[in-house]
Amino acid sequence: MNWLGSLQQFGRAIMLPTMVLPAAAILLSVGGLPWASWGVPMVSEVATIAGQSIFHYLPFIFAIGVALGLANQEGPAGLAAFAGMALYDYVVKHFSEALLQPSTLIGIIIGVIAGAAYRRFKNVRLPEAIQFFGGSRFVLLFMGLFSSVFACIMLWLAPVLQHILNGLTWVLSTMGGFGLFLYGALYRILSAFGLHHLLNNIVWFQVGSYEAHGDVIQGDLPRFFSGDPTAGIYMAGLYPIMMFALPAAALAIIHEAREDLKPKVYKTFVRAALVCFLTGVSEQIEFAFLFASPGLFILHIVLSGLAMWITYALDIHHGFSYSAGVIDYVLNYHLSTNAWLLIPIGLVYAVIYYTVFRYAIRTFRIPTPGREEASTLGDWVGNIPYQAPLILQALGGKENVVQVEACITRLRLTVVNDRLLDGKALKELGSAGLIKLGGGNVQIVFGTYSELIREEIRKLMERDLSQVKFCAPVQGRMIPLTDVPDQIFAGKLVGEGVAFIPESGELVSPVSGTVIHLYPTMHALGIRTVEGVEILLHIGIDTSQLKGSFEAHVAAGDVIEAGQLLIKFDLDHLQKNAPSLATPMVITNPDRVKAWSFAPFKQVKKGQGTVMSVVLYDKNGGEEKA
Repeated sequence: MNWLGSLQQFGRAIMLPTMVLPAAAILLSVGGLPWASWGVPMVSEVATIAGQSIFHYLPFIFAIGVALGLANQEGPAGLAAFAGMALYDYVVKHFSEALLQPSTLIGIIIGVIAGAAYRRFKNVRLPEAIQFFGGSRFVLLFMGLFSSVFACIMLWLAPVLQHILNGLTWVLSTMGGFGLFLYGALYRILSAFGLHHLLNNIVWFQVGSYEAHGDVIQGDLPRFFSGDPTAGIYMAGLYPIMMFALPAAALAIIHEAREDLKPKVYKTFVRAALVCFLTGVSEQIEFAFLFASPGLFILHIVLSGLAMWITYALDIHHGFSYSAGVIDYVLNYHLSTNAWLLIPIGLVYAVIYYTVFRYAIRTFRIPTPGREEASTLGDWVGNIPYQAPLILQALGGKENVVQVEACITRLRLTVVNDRLLDGKALKELGSAGLIKLGGGNVQIVFGTYSELIREEIRKLMERDLSQVKFCAPVQGRMIPLTDVPDQIFAGKLVGEGVAFIPESGELVSPVSGTVIHLYPTMHALGIRTVEGVEILLHIGIDTSQLKGSFEAHVAAGDVIEAGQLLIKFDLDHLQKNAPSLATPMVITNPDRVKAWSFAPFKQVKKGQGTVMSVVLYDKNGGEEKA
C-alpha cells in the first residue's frame, strides 16, 4: 500500500469515532432548554452531564474507533484498544497529579497501535503449551504490555508534545485571519482526495486548551461544546459554503442543463442541494465540477478560504458535531457568538456562486451534469441491491476487489488493478467522481448511498453466486421492455429483459453460449448459456416477412463468445418497412432468475458491458447457489 493509500485508510479510521459527536450535541442542546421553569430541572442536569461525558471519554472513543477502522471492524482490535487506553489512563493518573495531555492524540496513537497489532498478530501461533495466548488473544496481551511501557514514556514525553501543540496554537493565533484562510483552502483541497479528516483532526481536536468541569479540553470542537468563548473559529466559516454557496452552485448546474436532461438533473441536484443544506455533505455537488472544470474548483478553494477569514474578522464563533448544515446551525446556536451574521454572508455567497457558475458553465461550455448525455445524473434504475452487481462488475469483478470500505459519501477501495475499473460505467451508475490514489487505492463518490452500496457489494463478494452478465447486442439506445410497441414483448409474455433501438446494422452476442435456434428469415435467434439461461434476440417488430434484410453469420449449434457478430441487417430497409426498430433481448426461462439488475436506459455501444445482469437459482429447486 502506498503512502496515499495508507493516509486514506487512516483518514477513514479517524472519522469513525466522530460519529458519536451528534449525540453529544443533541444532549447539550436539550440540556440548554429551560427545564427548571417547566418544573423538571433534573432533565437539564442529566442531559448536560450525559453530553459532557462523551467529550470526557473522547480519548477512549478515538482509541476504539481508530482501531476498528484500521482492523476492518474486528471486535478484538477495539477491545485491545480499550484495554490499552484504560491501562494507560490509570498509570499516568497514578504517577502524575495533572492529567497528561494531549489525551485525544493519545487515544489515536493507541488506536493505531491496536489496529496494527491486530493485523500483524491475529494469526500468530505459539508453542502448543501456551497457544491459548495465541491468535487474537495475543493482541490483548501485547497491548497490555505496550500500554504499560508507553505510559511510562509519556510521563516524560507528554509535556513535550503538549508544548509543541501549544506552539502550534500560538503560531495559528498569530497568523490571524490569514491562518484561517489557509485552513479553509487546504480543507477544500484535501476533501477532493478524502484526506480532509486528517487536517480537521488537528484543528478540531488538538489545537487550543480550555479547562472545564475539572478536565482540560483540547481542540476547537470539544472546546466549543464545553463553553469556551474563544472556540468555534475553525468551523464557523464552513456554514456559508455548505448552507448557501454549494446549493446555489447546484441550482446553477440545474439551470444550465439541456432541456431534455433537465428533469433528471433537477431530481438529482435538488436532492444533493438539500442534503448539503441540511447536513453539510457536499461531495456530490463538488465532484460535479471538480473534474469538469478545475478552474471552478480553484475558485471554490479561494472563496472557501475567504469565508473562514471573513467569519474570523467579524468575530463569529459557531460549531457543529457533524458538519456545517442547518441542523447543526440551529441545534448549536445557543452556544454561538454572532452566528446570525452567517445568514447574510451566506446569501451573498449564494449570489456569487450562482452567478459565477452559470456564467462559467455557459461561456466555457463546461460539461457539468446535464450538459451531455454521458453526464452523471444519478438516475438509479431499481434500487441499490439491483445496482450493486453492476457496480461490482464495473470495479473489475470481485476478484479485483481486495478491500471495500465506505465513509459518509464515498467508497474507499483497494483493488488488484485499478486499470480494470470502468469509470464510464461507474459514472452511468451514479458515481460523481473516481479518484485513483495509486497502489490500487481508489475512491468512488456515490454520495450518501455509499454505506448501503458497500454493504451490498460485501454480500456479493461473500457469496458464490451463479450470475450471468449481458453486454449490449447493438449500437444504439437501451429502453425498458415495457416501451416496446408490441403487446407480446411489452407484456413480458415471451420473457423478461430489455430492448434496444439500433443505430447500426449489426447484432452481436450479449453472452457466451450456444446458438440453439436460428429463424429461417434470420430476423431472430435463440442462445443458451452454460448456466442454462435461454435468450431470445429479435431484430425489430413484425420483421419476419422482410426477407432479404438479414444475413446470418452463425448457425444453429454454433458455440459463440460474447461480442461475436451474429447477424447483419439492412437498417435503412427496416426503418422504412418495419413498424418499429425496437430489438428485444429477453430471457425466455425467467423462472431460473433470482434477481435482475439493469444499467441506466440510455445510449450504449455494441458489445458494451454490462447492460443487464441476473443472479440465478440453482437447478434443483430454486435455492441460491452458495
